[in-house]
Amino acid sequence: MDNPHGKDALSFLTLGQESSAEYSDRGSRFIGYAFPVLDEEAFKERLKELKKEHPKAVHHCFAYRIGLDGNRFRASDDGEPSGSAGRPILGQIDSRKLINTAVVVVRYFGGTLLGVPGLINAYKTAATFALQVGPSVERPIEDEYEVEFDYTLMNEVMTVVKRHACSVIRQEMQLFCLLRIGIPRRSRIESVSQLENIRGVECRPARERS
Repeated sequence: MDNPHGKDALSFLTLGQESSAEYSDRGSRFIGYAFPVLDEEAFKERLKELKKEHPKAVHHCFAYRIGLDGNRFRASDDGEPSGSAGRPILGQIDSRKLINTAVVVVRYFGGTLLGVPGLINAYKTAATFALQVGPSVERPIEDEYEVEFDYTLMNEVMTVVKRHACSVIRQEMQLFCLLRIGIPRRSRIESVSQLENIRGVECRPARERS
């Protein structure tokens, strides 16, 4: 997948909420679950929950793509023939240019073998239906910054943070405060300038989190 979210991109598409839909073929049921996800650990937790919800299903196939660079992705056939499930699911996520998005398709076997073409169609269709039910939403791309300041400047700093709809990622509030914020890329220059214009405030690009 080409990366459409380079340094000049201002927003990205993802899902606003979880949705599900079902597709049937020759007795087999394919239930697709599409949901937004921020990291691999959150995905693993939701997959674990779905396996508990569907303990008698024969397969729990999935795909996800996470991160603006497009490089964090996985596609699993979970025992189905290679390439018949995970890749078709991932293809539907990518065709909609969605990121921070996962789809799990749960299969109940109906007694008739579908063959690889039938499986590809079934998993692709279940994923498509689930993604169509939950409309995509546009989210601003944020650049992370660290803001250091004396506690007495809290109101001035938070006024700028709220004005530009910045997200607060982490905060350490003592006599001397440290905020890690996400600044929407479209207002980054203005936001940083206004923070730096407050006497006693230091604003710098955040270091990579380990």
